[in-house]
Amino acid sequence: MTTSPASLPATARDILATLVDFDLLSRQSNLALIEWVEQYLDAYGISHERIASDDGERFNLLARIGPDVAGGVVLSGHTDVVPVEGQQWQSDPFTLTERDGRLYGRGSCDMKGFLACALSGVPDWSRRELKRPIWLAFSYDEEIGCLGAPRMIEHLVKHHPAPSAVIIGEPTLMAPVILQKGITTLRTIIHGVPSHSSQVNQGISAIHIAARLVSRIEDIMSELAEEGSLDDAFNVPHSSLHVGTIKGGNAINIMAQHCEFDWEIRHLPEEGFEAVYQRFREYSDELETTLKGVNADFAIETTTLTDTVPGLENRNNEEALALLEKLGVREPGQAVAYATEAGQFQRAGLQAVICGPGSIEQAHRADEFISLEQLERGERLMQSLGPIMAE
Repeated sequence: MTTSPASLPATARDILATLVDFDLLSRQSNLALIEWVEQYLDAYGISHERIASDDGERFNLLARIGPDVAGGVVLSGHTDVVPVEGQQWQSDPFTLTERDGRLYGRGSCDMKGFLACALSGVPDWSRRELKRPIWLAFSYDEEIGCLGAPRMIEHLVKHHPAPSAVIIGEPTLMAPVILQKGITTLRTIIHGVPSHSSQVNQGISAIHIAARLVSRIEDIMSELAEEGSLDDAFNVPHSSLHVGTIKGGNAINIMAQHCEFDWEIRHLPEEGFEAVYQRFREYSDELETTLKGVNADFAIETTTLTDTVPGLENRNNEEALALLEKLGVREPGQAVAYATEAGQFQRAGLQAVICGPGSIEQAHRADEFISLEQLERGERLMQSLGPIMAE
């Protein structure tokens, strides 16, 4: 039975309240939220399709308002949110709460606010004779490596005429972002040779070797800066390398047999992952060869935890920026260091920019919020989009 539009929330604020109620973290099934969005779209006669994860538990949702022709615009956002454990919230993070002109709730800023703005445009768009389509592209598992979007992008490019622009609605205070660093997460495991700590000449401490590798990672970052591999558009102008966790050893008087650390490379979009990683790999390979000569059981093993999320380069984005200008977004293009799905759309040959309501400074924090002013700006952008796509 089709739901009546009159029974559904219509404003971005009311839609956001519904979306925040879904406490869907990455790697959890987002089916409940997807089903609600489908019900909302069905009420307005909008066609949509699911693109599932390999395990069939999580879903991308691709919806089209208007004809299936080239030249459309994609409004892209992710449905998952980060955890709240260990954070001190003043109100229930999964109930939208208004205080002093701000709407508090997990995902209110990153990035259910944008999803709510996009959905608020559906009633108007569905009544118009659009000449070019407006696509809604809602993904899963963005927060843990932009895992869901690639298969949705592949499906869109393979089965539909190419859109002319993609707007990824991450929180940018409604300013256009044209540059974004890429990211690769890695794990390095050191297999040492244990011995009694009084007999240091009989073993190889995995912890000591890990310390040398971690130091090398920091040195690489300094080398890149000193060599002038810089882009001043970013507040950290060079590719950055960071070790986030490390663990190893069993006791203070045993030379550690095992140590591992997780780390990341956030590379400048024009530099790429491989160019930066090669410096670490050369050092690691040389160290491993030397220590295998001491004991053949020694080994260093580095693997990627997720596929590289490509950066967004400032190229081939004229139509996307022209569309934003028509929509009233005229600020100079900016650069961000955090990862988004924009580079994945660009890699597929689509013009992509990042622009959405809210501030990234509020994302992932306790008492995450989006201001009413920002939500209203996003809503007005969607109201302006319909007439443009009907021209």
